[in-house]
Amino acid sequence: MTERAVCVIGAGLIGGSLLRAADKAGRTVWGATASDGTAEQARADGFDVGTDTDAALRRAADTDALVVLAVPLPVLPEVLRRVDAVAPTCRLTDAVSVKVAVADAVARYAPRARFVGGHPMAGTAESGWAAGNGTLFVDAAWVVAADDGLDLDVWADVAELAWACGSRVVPAAADEHDLAVAKVSHLPHLFAAVLAAVGAAGEDDLPLALAASSFADGTRVAGTRPELVLAMCEGNRDALLAAVDDALGRLGAMRGALASTGGLAATVRAGHAGRQRWAAARDPQGVRVRIEGPGALAELRDIGRRGDAVVGWG
Repeated sequence: MTERAVCVIGAGLIGGSLLRAADKAGRTVWGATASDGTAEQARADGFDVGTDTDAALRRAADTDALVVLAVPLPVLPEVLRRVDAVAPTCRLTDAVSVKVAVADAVARYAPRARFVGGHPMAGTAESGWAAGNGTLFVDAAWVVAADDGLDLDVWADVAELAWACGSRVVPAAADEHDLAVAKVSHLPHLFAAVLAAVGAAGEDDLPLALAASSFADGTRVAGTRPELVLAMCEGNRDALLAAVDDALGRLGAMRGALASTGGLAATVRAGHAGRQRWAAARDPQGVRVRIEGPGALAELRDIGRRGDAVVGWG
């Protein structure tokens, strides 16, 4: 497969890490950011990053590069308008944490783009160019959207980029992705916020002075910039509400058991079993595929539903 050049719009934690990882993999890579300070930091580290989004997109159109949008969901419409004006038929993907809202925005603001959604499942509580690193995506799941009607050639481009960055490719329908990440990414951010608020409640700091690894682990993502969490969670509102309802039901049942019998066994054992199942799922079956024919995308979706990952071409 062609090692296609990559244009990254956005140079924060994810975009900056992607620039580093693609460069490390030998790709020709450049980018753009809205921040003068970020652009200066990136250039000081030897990366071709400026503040002129149109210029970066024109270069992508001229070279048939893959454009990756690594910007927060609220600014996506503005960026997509520039895509439609400057590189309207470009190969396009993204690294945004929701997929239905992004696909809808692309259809509205850049309808001619050859778009295949993506979401590398990697990150930290830090943000900005300085927080990025070229190994962030190694061994991470990288979701590549597999809805009917997508361009298989661009799907291959996104998969190739994910592999070049060290990730395993997990195909998924956009709506199924959003339901899944509501449970395992967005809900944990809300739980972390609640746990941190409960720990810090009250007039004295004794609870915080006693807090150790369980509190630190449970609240780690509460250190993420609030505006990033809000964009992520509010952008997946419907799926997140379903996950919150499920969690509230379980919390309510646990509280009732604790109040009436003093017993927590059902909750603790179910949680332990869930954690064990997650640990087992972290070593997925690797599948090699041929993406051709009318049923290719349906077959890809089935791979993701099984919890397996695409590791190469068969």
